[in-house]
Amino acid sequence: MAANNDIRYLTPINIEIKTEKYCRFRKSGIKYIDYKDPEFLVKFVNDQGKMLPRRITGTSLKFQRKVGVAVKRARHLAIMPYSGDLIK
Repeated sequence: MAANNDIRYLTPINIEIKTEKYCRFRKSGIKYIDYKDPEFLVKFVNDQGKMLPRRITGTSLKFQRKVGVAVKRARHLAIMPYSGDLIK
C-alpha cells in the first residue's frame, strides 16, 4: 500500500516555459517604420488581414501604434490589401 504522502496524477503536469518577449524595434534600434515596405509589414498582419496584437508580437506600445499607422497608410495607398486573400 502506498504511503499517504505519495501524490499520483492521472495526467502529467503541464509546466509552461514562457519565452521572453522583446520589442524588435528597440532591440535593433529602429526609429521609423516605413509604410512603403509591405514585406516587413506583413509580419504584423495575420492571414485574414487583421493586425496582430502586442501580446503576440511582443512590440512595445509606442511601436505598435507606429506599426498600426504604417499598415493603415499602406492599405490606403494600395501597397497592402485590406482583405487577407493576397497576404502570405
